[in-house]
Amino acid sequence: MEVRVQSQNVEKALRDLKKKLQLDGVFGELKNRRFYEKPSVKKKRKRLEAQKRRRKLLKRARPGGGSAPRSGNGNAGAPLHRTT
Repeated sequence: MEVRVQSQNVEKALRDLKKKLQLDGVFGELKNRRFYEKPSVKKKRKRLEAQKRRRKLLKRARPGGGSAPRSGNGNAGAPLHRTT
């Protein structure tokens, strides 16, 4: 990875470097590797991340771009009152 300093603007070069590192996921990887993670916990985390990515892709693939509109009552079919 390379960031060039132009016209002695070091602050902008640092901002650009941080942005590139953030987009590459380096900071997240450092955070994850800071402490030991048991293999079972690592497997669970990776599975949850994959599910999250999958849901995100499905959401983008829908024609409306978002969740489908909900129709009617959220608890349709449920009794209105309890009988004893």
